[in-house]
Amino acid sequence: MAEANMHLLMILFIVAVVRESKAGMESFIFGGCSQGKFTPGSAYENSVNALLTSVVNSAALANYNNLSVQVQGNSDTVYGLFQCRGDLNNEQCSRCVGRAITQLTTLCFASCGAALQLEGCLVKYDNVSFIGVEDKTLITKKCGTGASTSDALSQRDAVLAYLQTWDGPGPGPYRITRFRDFQGLAQCTGDLTPSQCQDCLSDSIQRLKTDCAPSPSAEIYLSKCYSRYSQLSSLNHDDSSHNDDEIEKTLAILIGLIAGVALIIVFLSFLSKVCEKHKGGK
Repeated sequence: MAEANMHLLMILFIVAVVRESKAGMESFIFGGCSQGKFTPGSAYENSVNALLTSVVNSAALANYNNLSVQVQGNSDTVYGLFQCRGDLNNEQCSRCVGRAITQLTTLCFASCGAALQLEGCLVKYDNVSFIGVEDKTLITKKCGTGASTSDALSQRDAVLAYLQTWDGPGPGPYRITRFRDFQGLAQCTGDLTPSQCQDCLSDSIQRLKTDCAPSPSAEIYLSKCYSRYSQLSSLNHDDSSHNDDEIEKTLAILIGLIAGVALIIVFLSFLSKVCEKHKGGK
């Protein structure tokens, strides 16, 4: 029984490592908390908890929704929304939103308003309505290291131009494209109108060009939209190869450990049988 449990433990460990390598959509991007605080155990906290529970439930059915909950006993209302990346399915969206809420409630304990963005989803709530309000405040930006060649920059500009002048299906709150060695992605929150979304993304994409001009990769997050690009042949390929190498090394170590444990178990079993025979001989 102990042998079976040991093998099960090792197998679960390997599965956990492999699953961790696929958890990129839950990577932390940013988090922010309001200065205002509520009293733990208050009616406001109950409303926040009710809102976040509804957000989790809704994320299992759709990639975006906005909700509101009236605070019992006064005129306050808690407003909230979640937004998942457009390529995530319902299961991935629900898992990402659940993870975001766990981090949000820890990072912004007892905050009247908070927002947290993971790679795959955004969760936000506040006691002041922000639903349908365009907000182009810069939240965070990241410009990759190194400089691209003139040819690479031309490819990047073509990707960004397509994202900005989007002629794909629908109003385009989620946009993704690729041209040669570059790929780009952009998305607005679902509460914006098509014109608001276009305006927000245009501003975000323009900032990519000006703030991260020579970089082979960059991302900019505004309050209600974000955009990014990356050079696949350099950044993504190298990162992917590095991650794959690390995973292979980890798995090799774990397999070696399993083999070592198996040998120890066999050796101990052999010693036990020898001892039993020795006692029987006496």
